[in-house]
Amino acid sequence: MAATATSSLFSIAINPNHVLKPKRFILQPNLPFFKSLKCIPSNTSLSCSAVAFPETAELVVPSKLRHLADEFQSLPEPMERMKRLLHYAGLITPMDESVRVDTNRVMGCTARVWVEVKIDGEGKVRLTADSDSEITKGFCACLVWVLDGSEPEAVLKVSTDDLVALNVGLPGTGRSRVNTWHNVLVTMQKKTKQLVAERDGKVPFEPFPSLIITADGFVPKGSYAEAQAKYLFPNKLKVDELVNVLKDKKIGVVAHFYMDPEVQGILTAAQKQWPHIHISDSLVMADSAVKMAKAGCKFITVLGVDFMSENVRAILDQAGFNEVDVYRMSNERIGCSLADAAATSTYMEYLEPASRSTSLHVIYINTKLETKAYAHELVPTITCTSSNVIQTILQAFAQVPDLSIYYGPDSYMGANIVELFQQMTVMTDEEIAAIHPEHNVDSIKSLLPRLYFYQDGSCIVHHLFGHEVVDTIKEMYCDAFLTAHLEVPGEMFSLAMEAKRRGMGVVGSTQNILDFIKDRVQESLDRNIDDHLQFVLGTESGMVTAIVAAVRSLLEPAKSSSHGAKVTVEIVFPVSSDSISKTTSSLNSVEVSDIIPPVVPGVTSGEGCSIHGGCASCPYMKMNSLSSLLTVCHHLPDEENMLSAYKAERFKLQTPNGQSVADVGCEPILHMRNFQATKKLPEKLVNQILHTKDSGRLV
Repeated sequence: MAATATSSLFSIAINPNHVLKPKRFILQPNLPFFKSLKCIPSNTSLSCSAVAFPETAELVVPSKLRHLADEFQSLPEPMERMKRLLHYAGLITPMDESVRVDTNRVMGCTARVWVEVKIDGEGKVRLTADSDSEITKGFCACLVWVLDGSEPEAVLKVSTDDLVALNVGLPGTGRSRVNTWHNVLVTMQKKTKQLVAERDGKVPFEPFPSLIITADGFVPKGSYAEAQAKYLFPNKLKVDELVNVLKDKKIGVVAHFYMDPEVQGILTAAQKQWPHIHISDSLVMADSAVKMAKAGCKFITVLGVDFMSENVRAILDQAGFNEVDVYRMSNERIGCSLADAAATSTYMEYLEPASRSTSLHVIYINTKLETKAYAHELVPTITCTSSNVIQTILQAFAQVPDLSIYYGPDSYMGANIVELFQQMTVMTDEEIAAIHPEHNVDSIKSLLPRLYFYQDGSCIVHHLFGHEVVDTIKEMYCDAFLTAHLEVPGEMFSLAMEAKRRGMGVVGSTQNILDFIKDRVQESLDRNIDDHLQFVLGTESGMVTAIVAAVRSLLEPAKSSSHGAKVTVEIVFPVSSDSISKTTSSLNSVEVSDIIPPVVPGVTSGEGCSIHGGCASCPYMKMNSLSSLLTVCHHLPDEENMLSAYKAERFKLQTPNGQSVADVGCEPILHMRNFQATKKLPEKLVNQILHTKDSGRLV
C-alpha cells in the first residue's frame, strides 16, 4: 500500500519499498564560480562542500542560496522536487537521542524537528538538524548546507523572504510544509544570537512572565503570571454566593475578555451552575444580553467600560426589552481612551471632508453610541470589529464605485490596515482573490489613495506594546507563536504579520486570537506526539482566563487516553519587568504619553508596566470588581433607588437633526449585522452613501 505525502506544493504517492534514484546535483552553467557539489555524510551532520565559492566570506551564504534556488527552480515537477529533498534527507546523519530534546525542538512544524547550534573555536556557526519526517529532514539538510560553517553575521542576515525563491512551496499558502524552511531558519538564528550574546558577555534579555498550562493544572513563571494564575481556581464560597443571588433574582451577566482575573475566575466557575453568564468581546456582549432577556432574565449586569453598557441598553431597547434594566459596575465613569478619542469635535472635523463626497465612515465598535449617532448624521456610517474590518472595507470599495472610506478612531489599527493593503499590492491576483473575490492587484492599488484613517486615537493598553517589548520578542520569542490584536502599534503588528506569513502568528480580534490558540493546540493533539506550544499574548492579559478554560477543555479529555501525548501550552505575557508606578500612597495617576488614567494599571504596584513596553492590563476594565458585582446584585431590585449611579439609562438626547441618539446610533450597528449576514453592504446604506451630497446631511 503506498503512503501519501501531501502539502500545498505536491500530493503524490510514495511506495516505501521503492528506492528513489534522484539525479545528481547538477550546477547551472551560468554559475562559473561553482564546480560540482559533493554531499557526504559525516559523524555529526550533513557535510556538503562546493569548490570555488568566492573567497569573500560574506558572499558564501548568498551564493549557496542562489545555487540552491537555481537547482530547485530547474525542477518544474513536484515529483522531481520531492525526490531531490528525499535524496538530501538520506544524506543527513541522525541526531543522537540525547540531542533530540524539547529545548532543541522547532515550533510550528507539522513534523517534529530538532536543531542544535554551536559556535566553534574559530567563531563559526556549526549546525546539526534532524526530523522524524523525511521531507522535513530534506529541508533541514539544505539549510544546514547553506549555513553550517558560516560567520554568525551571515546566518543572521538571511531572511525568510530569501527562502521563497527555493521553489519548494508557494508563499502565502498558510500552514504547510513550506513553513518548515522559515521556522527552522528562525530557530537557527535565535540560537545563534543567544550564543553570540553569551560569547560576548552581554546581559541576556530577561524573559517575560508566563503561565504554563497542562492537563493537570498551571505553572506560573514570574510574579506577574502568579498574579494572573492566583484566581484561576476561584474561592468556592464566592462562586456559590454569586450563583445564588443570580439565580434568585434572575440576573444575567455579560463581561468583556479584559476583566480582572479574579472576576473572570469567579464568572467562569459560576457559568457551570448559571447559564446566563457570558464572557466575550464587546460586540457579542449585547447579543448575549438579548438572549438572556428572552430566557427570562429581569436584569443585565455589564462588566466592561461605559460604551459597552450603552450598547447593551440600546440593543435591548431595539429588541423590545425596555423593561429589562442594565447596570454598570461603578458609580463613577468607566472610561476608555479609544472611545474618548472619538467623542470630540476634532473627530467630527476629521469627518467633514467625507460629508462632501461619496464616502463611507467605518467606525470601530468600541465607541460611544452618541459618537456613532453624530457621525452617522454627518457621513453614512457602519460599525466594524477588528475581525471584520478588512472585509468591510474591501466589500465597500467593491460595491460602491469611486468610494472614499474614512476609518476611525483607532490610529494603530488604521495604520495597520493601510500596511496590510500595501502588502497585498505585491501579492498575486489569485492570492488577493482568496481574501476577497472581487479584488486584484490593480483594485488594491487604486483604493489606497481613497482610504483615510484618524491620526489621534489609541487604546491605552495596546499603545504600550512598543519597542522594548518588540526587541525582547525578537531576541527570545521569535520562534514562538505570536498573537497580536489589530490595535497594536506598527512594529508589533509587523512582527506578528511576519509570523503569520509562515503559519506562526495571528493578527485580529480577541476572538481571532483565542481561536488561533485553540486550533494550534488541537493540531498538536491530533498529531499525538509530546509537544510544548509557546504563545506570546499580544493583547490585554485579562484574556488569559478564557484561554486557560479553552485550552484545558482540549487537554483534559486527552489526559484520559492511555495513548494520549503530553501537550503543554505556555502563554507568555509580553510586559516589561519594570514598573512606571510607585508604592507611595500619594500617587493616584500616572502619565503615559498624553493619556492619564485615573487608576494605576497592572497588578501590585503597577508591576508589568513600562512607558516603553507592554502594560498588559487595562486600568478602566479593572474598575469592574467582584465586590461591585455582588453589591449591585444584592441590591436588586433597586426599590430604594440606591443604584441610580450604576444604572445605564436610556439615551434621551437628540441628534443635531432632532432624532433619537439611541435610534440613529444603533443604525450603524444594524448595518454591520446585515453585512455579517449577507457579506454585502445593505441597500439602505448604499443609498445613503450615494445621496449624501443631495440630502443635506452636513451639520
